[in-house]
Amino acid sequence: MQHYLRAGKLAVVLLVVLTSCSPFQKLQKTGTDDQKYQAAVTYFKKGEFYRAGLLFEELIPILKGSTESEMAQFYRAHCEYQQQNYQLSSFHFKQFYETFARSDYAHEAMYFYALSLYKDSPNYNLDQSNTLTAMAALQDFINAHPESPFRQECTQYIAVLRDKLERKAYDKAKQYYKTSAANIANYRSSVVSITNFLREYPDSKYNEELAYLRVDAQYHLAKNSFADKIKERHQDVVTYYLALVDKFPKSSDIRKAERMYEDSRKELETIANLEKEKLNQQQKPAKVTATTAN
Repeated sequence: MQHYLRAGKLAVVLLVVLTSCSPFQKLQKTGTDDQKYQAAVTYFKKGEFYRAGLLFEELIPILKGSTESEMAQFYRAHCEYQQQNYQLSSFHFKQFYETFARSDYAHEAMYFYALSLYKDSPNYNLDQSNTLTAMAALQDFINAHPESPFRQECTQYIAVLRDKLERKAYDKAKQYYKTSAANIANYRSSVVSITNFLREYPDSKYNEELAYLRVDAQYHLAKNSFADKIKERHQDVVTYYLALVDKFPKSSDIRKAERMYEDSRKELETIANLEKEKLNQQQKPAKVTATTAN
């Protein structure tokens, strides 16, 4: 019997807890707009960004056109940022500085818009569309506010994002190279990717390795080419080898590259001799015809 009484009391207590309102819930239900705004600011300053965000979200449509509207939208964007909701914070910060272009906080909002995009940039092995968007936003901020105290940070963030793109491009080039033995067409794709990488990232730490891999990929592509492509592709082996030696004369891969270079030169000499012999054969009948005509 006592067991059932205790269970009944617990049920009553639970019912009271569930049906009673917390101070925050009571504020949401019965508070005036001014009370909610003041409470939202207080919650924000105390670091209770979830509750502050809920109140600002509710107040913004109501406060439209008032003096508090600007700050409510600014605070709301910061609430999302502090909760690491970077897609939402980027949206709200951009909306703020476009709506309140003359606001004292427009400069900060534009910075946090770019910073939110930076924070939302994915790992290097994923699609980097958002990274490109973040880099553009950071550069736009620098261009718009060249004297900003945030300028140096933005420059550093761009460098971090550029490193991410660099690693993505490096992995792509290496992936083509690694799969080339199974698919000869990937040697060509590897050469193209590496050439693009070397052009886009001339000071990359990966350039020495990739400069050698380009020689290697081009050499194997030449060795597996149809007759009409062999000459051109061996010429590229020579070109890429000379570029490797010029920029990285002390590379640990120089000797391996040199063997491919020498083999390509021999192939080109053989091709040149065959072309010369063919030309001579073509010219002989022409001379005989001229003599007969005389």
